Amino acid sequence: QVQLVESGGGLVQAGGSLRLSCAASGRTFSLYSAAWFRQAPGKEREFVAAISWSGSSTYYADSVKGRFTISRDNAKNTVYLQMNSLKPEDTAVYYCAAQTRYKPLTQLDYEYWGQGTQVTVSS
Repeated sequence: QVQLVESGGGLVQAGGSLRLSCAASGRTFSLYSAAWFRQAPGKEREFVAAISWSGSSTYYADSVKGRFTISRDNAKNTVYLQMNSLKPEDTAVYYCAAQTRYKPLTQLDYEYWGQGTQVTVSS
């Protein structure tokens, strides 16, 4: 079992930055690839970014490419999402997820999910 806890969300103006953290506990986190998803009000949850077990491979949704950066520190059992140049359309609850494989886009492949952290971008 892996427990995931997100933090770092908040209210920011358009053009600003936030860094989200996802702290993992339980089994060795380096055995899991990880990802961030988000869900805006009235919309389905969507993929944002993913990172492989060692961090050597990353993958991004087109909507965040060039603005967001996913990274991980396995010594700290933590995955990060650095979000720059934020836009109002980035407003959502952001979720961290983990899986033993590396299939970034398929939500059903993720075995563990956090509770989410709210990000609100004002215009």
